[in-house]
Amino acid sequence: MNMRIEEDCIGKLEIHDNVLYGINTVRAIENFPISTEKIHPLIVKGLIQIKKAAAQTNVAAGTLSKEKGHAIITACNELLLGDHADQFIVPAIQGGAGTSANMNVNEVIANLAMHHNPEIKIHPNDDVNQSQSTNDTFPTAGKMAMIHLLPKLLRQVNEMATTLSAKATVFAEVVKVGRTQMQDAVPTTLGNSFHAFHTVINRDIDRITYAAQALHTINLGGTAIGTGLNATDFYREHVVDYLNELTNDHLVQAEDLIDATQNCDSFVEFSNSLKSLAVDLIKIANDLRLLSSGPQAGLNEMILPAKQAGSSIMPGKINPVIPEVVNQAAFEVIGHDATVTMAAQAGQLELNAFEPIMFRDILQSEHFLTNAIQTLNQNCLADIVACADNCQQMVENSAITATVLAPILGYVTTTKIVKEAMKTGQSVKQLLIDQQLLPTEQVEQLFSNDRLLNRTTPTAHAIGTSK
Repeated sequence: MNMRIEEDCIGKLEIHDNVLYGINTVRAIENFPISTEKIHPLIVKGLIQIKKAAAQTNVAAGTLSKEKGHAIITACNELLLGDHADQFIVPAIQGGAGTSANMNVNEVIANLAMHHNPEIKIHPNDDVNQSQSTNDTFPTAGKMAMIHLLPKLLRQVNEMATTLSAKATVFAEVVKVGRTQMQDAVPTTLGNSFHAFHTVINRDIDRITYAAQALHTINLGGTAIGTGLNATDFYREHVVDYLNELTNDHLVQAEDLIDATQNCDSFVEFSNSLKSLAVDLIKIANDLRLLSSGPQAGLNEMILPAKQAGSSIMPGKINPVIPEVVNQAAFEVIGHDATVTMAAQAGQLELNAFEPIMFRDILQSEHFLTNAIQTLNQNCLADIVACADNCQQMVENSAITATVLAPILGYVTTTKIVKEAMKTGQSVKQLLIDQQLLPTEQVEQLFSNDRLLNRTTPTAHAIGTSK
């Protein structure tokens, strides 16, 4: 196999002649054997789009010849069609603040341009990277990748919210025992539970949408530290416009490019909004697991759709596998957020060198949440069935229904009734009737579903009145 020799400030290396990448890419492979995971394809796509916009801007500025500019743009167009995707091989986790990713793209574009135009010499730094630095191209590409994953995530979250709202309506009259601290509390409905799920998910949508707004503000044009060194005034003023024409991402150049280059709070905020969604998904998934537990020896207030055999030893056992996998995805997202937090605070002075791990984890969080929510919605929520009779029976047998008596008989007397009901196994309602502590008609009214759910105004009675 033919080899070519390339040289950088470190020395010389032999590169296979049939690859489009160069010495910087090879060094990255040698230096960062942390995992087999490669840089995210959307980051690569964003970098290629930036290179194309930069070439267009530099040609317009007169700092790049039309011939070279055309060659670079043609190469970018070919890559944006998906050709030569196997040439982008640098690791997702890399030192150098993303330089390896940026140079991998620069080298591939330069070599592809020269492959089609052998008479033109295209340099990865001088031409493809003209007016740029890794420090403004890489974070811009990272934000673009996050933006591009967001619509699919929000679509899945909105679909789940719709399902939860529909289930809240279907279960509106399924009266059940409410619980606080895992102990029986006042009655509620299964519809109320699902409506609460719907409400918190809607807040997550608002949080994520708000946090994502900051991703549209980029530092492109700031070059190394935000001062714009080596970029013309024309380039700094127009490169974002050219990029928006290519992407329609509605990107805005930061007013303070130095701030935008060194501070990563927008990534922390966006990651935190994803973490909040993950936390709420865990709450919902765990509630589903609890409420469907049993069925014979658990709460058995709902039945989750059976998706697979649950045991290799216990015939007929069905486990809540969908909530379980959602939990695990959410755990990972929370871990990603911790990594993003640590990486963001670890940056020093004019640049944060740890954006590669931030981008890797945020993009993976978006993927995980999108897929977890899709499977939760389609494989679980949509087909949940309420065990209405069992829910009603537990309410009638629960001594906690005596709470409605406190305004009438007082807290102390009501406590005694609760204790007696629990000791004898009688329902509070039947105990009141048998002992004639209150008129039967009043007991029936007090223990109606409407009264237990506080759908009617309590009847005024003097404390301690028994008849």
